[in-house]
Amino acid sequence: MPKISDKQREGRRRQILEAALACFSENGFHQTGMADIVKRSGLSHGAVYLYFRSKDELIEAIVDRVLGRAADRFEQLLGEGQAPDPAEAVAAAVDLIVTIGEAAPVDTTRVAVQAWAEALRNPAVAALAGGAYGTMRGYLVEVARRAQGSGRLPADADPAQLGAAMFSLVLGFLLQRLLLGDVDPRAYVAAVGVLLS
Repeated sequence: MPKISDKQREGRRRQILEAALACFSENGFHQTGMADIVKRSGLSHGAVYLYFRSKDELIEAIVDRVLGRAADRFEQLLGEGQAPDPAEAVAAAVDLIVTIGEAAPVDTTRVAVQAWAEALRNPAVAALAGGAYGTMRGYLVEVARRAQGSGRLPADADPAQLGAAMFSLVLGFLLQRLLLGDVDPRAYVAAVGVLLS
């Protein structure tokens, strides 16, 4: 039997993850079976199970991938030494959600929201989601600290709570975008600017 290279191995793993991401985005974690993922991947059952022993392992890998990428992007939004206005920081996060959501071929924000529910039953997903969402909220806490330092927010306010409140505005946009579908990003950002002024 010919050996496969590390590059081929990583390519197959990515192929399986892409198939799982598409299936989970379309049908949710619990309405998707391993057979659906195998079929979508174009690989054999044995090949898929060689990389992922169960659907739970696939869910964990997908949650880590989706939320980890979003957390990395949040950190990039806060460049070294920059002190963005809190409303600008929320606007940047909303723009990030729209960009991720509209990226082809799959709206990964659908999977991010599913991770919230999955975290309530799966401790491994809870740890992954908690870490990623903690990083994102931490970005906004740092925005609050810098805004306090520049006099744009009251110095006596708790930056952790300010960051948590800003994060709620971001997650609220995400949820409304997916569930209601009638929220315009520009109008939402403008309303946030009014609230935070």
